[in-house]
Parts: sequence; structure tokens; C-alpha cells
Amino acid sequence: MNAQQALEYSMQPFIPMFIYGDYDAMESERQRGEEAMKALLDEWRTNEEPGFDFGVILTLADQNRELCDQIGEARLRNLSSPLLARNLTDADLCAGIGKMQGRAASAVAREVRGDRDAYSVAYVRKPIKGTVLGIDIETTGRAPERGYIINVGWEIMELTSDAVPHDPQAFYCGIPDMYRETGVPLADIHHIQWSDLDGKTPFREDVKLQKELLKLMKRYPIMAHNAAFEDSWFMLHLPGYAEARRAGKIIVIDSRHICRSVDGEVRTLPRESAPASLQNWARRRGTLAADENELHLGLDDTDLMLRTVQAEFNLKNMFLK
Repeated sequence: MNAQQALEYSMQPFIPMFIYGDYDAMESERQRGEEAMKALLDEWRTNEEPGFDFGVILTLADQNRELCDQIGEARLRNLSSPLLARNLTDADLCAGIGKMQGRAASAVAREVRGDRDAYSVAYVRKPIKGTVLGIDIETTGRAPERGYIINVGWEIMELTSDAVPHDPQAFYCGIPDMYRETGVPLADIHHIQWSDLDGKTPFREDVKLQKELLKLMKRYPIMAHNAAFEDSWFMLHLPGYAEARRAGKIIVIDSRHICRSVDGEVRTLPRESAPASLQNWARRRGTLAADENELHLGLDDTDLMLRTVQAEFNLKNMFLK
């Protein structure tokens, strides 16, 4: 499906009740919808004048979630997502390093020249400074076009050797009432129960929360562990995010990439041990005790990430003196 076909698809009436109960029909419609979203998202990212508003993609994503609820979250849980990015782009990585070092992203790009191993040098070439908005979300799955954001937490921290994260915020966000009976998906990981979400406004409907987040994201670069995950979800859940990202008003920093580039121990440890996971990195840096586990709640994980990044930067003497 190309972008024009995807646009034509988006203009068709969405009348889901005609196919509810017919699994094959619902699955076929889901695949078409996700293919359309992928085509439009690719067009949005590569064409400076895509010819459509990003709201078209957000509407398709909302429709797809409604359809996926009827198909059943358990059926789709292990299905890969065409709209979940696995990594940030090189341009994003260079922009993040540049922001933390007070220099142009183009200067970092000239040093790296597409060589992934060169990032380990780029991160330490200039002192780290500035302020970041640490953020983490918990969701009902891995696919942003199928699931819901149910918990978001953030803190602000100056990038100095002794800074303490401040202005913490945490929110639970509601999901469709059908999950009252079926249970909150992935509760075995994040331990969020229906009682935490009951009566809460869904993220996609919480205009106040959306505006507050977007304002902070434009003011500070955002830092997340495996930031491509948060970036993919905010693209399909936070109005205005995609536009601000493309305009360069939002810069995303991946603390997992920092770990993989700066922490030399990562390369010596078995890959199957997930050495760059936040939990294992934090244990090595002493910000999490050996017998403690990552909590998988937005604010708690954000705080742990920021303190662990700070510990890594202190260990390597990377802060501005």
C-alpha cells in the first residue's frame, strides 16, 4: 500500500460493528489499517510536504485500538508491530549528544560518520551539561497502534555531578471498561491493576496532561531508556508530538544507547544477560541494590534511570567542571 492508497483507505467509513464477531474479517481489517498507518508514517517522515495532517494517522490508530480490543489483546500480544521503532536514527543520536554537549548535531555527525562504534568517543569528546526531562511510560503492550498508555512518570534533572532529580510527576491513565473483567494486560510485569486505573481518564482523552507533557518536551530534551519505545508511542498517542519532532523542537536522548556506548562492561558481558537493561546497568553502577528489581512504574524507573546516567557520567568524568 502506498501513501495515496493509505489516504484513500483513511477516508472510508469506519463501521466496526459490521465485522465484530468475525475474526477473519477483523484480522483482515487490522492488517489493512496498520499497513495504511505505516505507509502514511513513512511518507510523513520522508516528505517535507506530505499532503495530509498527522491527525489522520492518530485517527487510524484510535480506530485500530478499538478493533484490536475486539480481536483480543492475548491474540495479538506476540505479534510484531510495524510502527514500533527498534532504535533511534543516527540523526537523533547525534542531535541528543549535541544537545548535552552544547554543540551542533552536524558536528557530532561529522565525527561519527555513520560508524556505530564511534559514538563511544563522541559521548566523551566534550563535557556534558544542560537539563533533561527524564520520562518513562507503562503500556498494555509493545505495539503503539494497538495498546494504551496506562502510566507515565517524569522528572527534571540538571546534568551535573551532584544534581538531584526534581519536580516528579506520575499519572495513571484509563483503558476501556472491558479490561475490568479481563484484567490489565502485562500486569505480571508492571503490576498495575484495574483498581489503579478505575475512573482515570485515558491518555488519548486527557488534554490537560497532553498539553503539559508537550510543553515540557519542547523545553527540555527528553531522556528515556530505550527511547525509541517512548518515541514510537508518543507519535501515535500525543497530539502535536510528531509535528514538533519533525520541526526539531523535541530532541530525544536514549540512555540505553549511552550505556551501550560508554559503559565498557556491556561489551564483555554475555548478550543474553541483557547488560544494557536499566536494571542490570543500575546494579553495576550501585543505584540499585543487587537484590532489588526495577519496578516498571513510570516515575520510579525514570528516577532510577537519571541517577544511573549520572553515576555513569561521574565514573567517566564527563560532566562540565
